[in-house]
Amino acid sequence: MSELNREIAAPLFEGFRLGRLALANRIVMAPMTRNRSPGGVPDEAVADYYASRARGGVGLIITEGTHIDHPGANGYPDVPAFHGEGLAGWRQVVERVHAAGGRIAPQLWHVGRERRPGTEPDAGVPGFGPMAIEEDGVEVVRAMSEWDIQEVVASFARAAADARAVGFDALELHGAHGYLIDQFLWPESNQRTDAYGGSLENRLRFPLMIVRAVREAVGPDFPVIFRFSQWKLSDYDATLADTPEALGALLKPLAEAGVDIFHASTRRMWEPGFAGSDRTLAAWTRELTGCPVIAVGSIGLDRTFRTGHFTRTEDPTSKSRVDIRQLAEQRRRGDFDLIAVGRALLSDPEWAGKVRDGALTSLADFDRNALDSLVR
Repeated sequence: MSELNREIAAPLFEGFRLGRLALANRIVMAPMTRNRSPGGVPDEAVADYYASRARGGVGLIITEGTHIDHPGANGYPDVPAFHGEGLAGWRQVVERVHAAGGRIAPQLWHVGRERRPGTEPDAGVPGFGPMAIEEDGVEVVRAMSEWDIQEVVASFARAAADARAVGFDALELHGAHGYLIDQFLWPESNQRTDAYGGSLENRLRFPLMIVRAVREAVGPDFPVIFRFSQWKLSDYDATLADTPEALGALLKPLAEAGVDIFHASTRRMWEPGFAGSDRTLAAWTRELTGCPVIAVGSIGLDRTFRTGHFTRTEDPTSKSRVDIRQLAEQRRRGDFDLIAVGRALLSDPEWAGKVRDGALTSLADFDRNALDSLVR
């Protein structure tokens, strides 16, 4: 059975190359916020955490969101910084991952309006977003001025240059889930009446400025990944684009500005991207842009190898399940180029290697307690 399992899974373990990025397989570790970097500095435990997934067979690790050096970029306690002492911590992580045979990209992050006063590292700094937000008569998020916009663009560019200098193999811009870049793209969170709001062209202006500045900072051969989503943390039913044509109008300018790979974030990667077609969001993204695509959303496996349909569950305590045969067939027909795995890798750092070797019966079930610790 293990030999059959290896043969079925083979399309997921072909090599991948783009520019200077060469991967041993198509398995990506999805970015997951862990809140385990006190003072914003990834420590030895964080380095162990990522290195163990590289040893376990993951081709590319995308780190948890790591905030750029703009004063309002962070929104949560104990998340890593991508500046100052944080960079020394990340250098250690990169060295450990490379020594384990893996490749790694930081996810560069600005939370935008999700920040509130009182958040580290400077409790007096408010959130920044497309529009101002007041709570109990107090402005807790300020509408970004032209100066603020230019400062954030410059901050992303500095982070991009640092990513290359530290030794990362690529970088990802977090443009999903209702954080700052996505806030400008989504009409519900961007109702500005200036050059940065209103039409799609205007809502794209700020994200395009970031992509162009990042591309200039890293040069032509350093892969830039852009993560986007329809859904938001505040609205699971939200949409950036209601049709494939609208999605193409959104993504094509980003590709032309310098995005190499799109990371199509969905809650369940197997579901159709739009009504009237069974094609997934990742498959549509690949067709519309011509760029490689990372698919993500509830990827995991049963302990017992199955050849049936996807199991769909809303139970937050259960692990996600995807049939490896169907996943490999999607890869073979070109629905995606890379597949990102999240929770399954928290409970089982050797997940990728076990799937590669056909050892599916030895996969560890997802245990929600894995969310509370880096050690596994």
